Amino acid sequence: MEGEKEFLKNYNIEKYDRPSVTTDVAMLTVRARQTDNYRTDERHSLSILLVRRGRHPYKGMWALPGGFLQRGESVEDCALRETVEETNVTPAALMPIGIFSDPGRDPRGWIISSAYVSVLGAEDIRQVGGDDAEDAKWFDISFDEKENEECELTLTNSDVVLHAQLHEKGSQFGRTDYDIKQSDLAFDHAKIIASAISAVRDQAKDANIVLDFLPEKFTLNEMQKVQEAITNVAVLSPNFRRKISGLVVETDEYRSGAGHRPAKLYRKKI
Repeated sequence: MEGEKEFLKNYNIEKYDRPSVTTDVAMLTVRARQTDNYRTDERHSLSILLVRRGRHPYKGMWALPGGFLQRGESVEDCALRETVEETNVTPAALMPIGIFSDPGRDPRGWIISSAYVSVLGAEDIRQVGGDDAEDAKWFDISFDEKENEECELTLTNSDVVLHAQLHEKGSQFGRTDYDIKQSDLAFDHAKIIASAISAVRDQAKDANIVLDFLPEKFTLNEMQKVQEAITNVAVLSPNFRRKISGLVVETDEYRSGAGHRPAKLYRKKI
């Protein structure tokens, strides 16, 4: 131990270059909208919260919420702090989606990002402080994976449409990586968003993560619509209900709606 104490006493950490570290958080939810026809089911859309940057670099452009790691906190604590500051909601969990460290990804210098996904349920979304703010908006996601690993990302708010074109480099250890060919977003955030969507779609295959997007009580039709919004794949109701039968339990409650018969409400199985 004496040798190690002497080593640390004389160690000069300034000998090596050190990057700055940030966290970026892809805050996702599934939003339901009424259609013009009351007999038609609500339309569900996977959505992401973006903020408009008020300072350089990329001033005026849309970006993921995030910020710099503060002294004395872990990257997980930083991601949680940024999520709470941006949304006024403490998420049940944050899922890491990767480290983004390409040289030149930030024009300010050597800055790497530890990126996370935060899932907000239907009850949490109403508490989001930035929802009606001028500099924070929810954008509906369209992410199409085309032939030859080419991908098209479109993020749509009522008055803003953002586009990005990406190339899928490949998947390794459960993470899909992308190159940006064109992007309307700040930094490399199109790449982070694409990776976040890919990770959540993969998790949604077994339906467990779908429950995190739902309120405490929900109908099976709502659960199915949420999974379809996340995966962008329609499923047959009988197959879906067999698949999730072990994940949910019935309640004694029903939900009534115009043009529909009352529907049984379920909750997550504990």
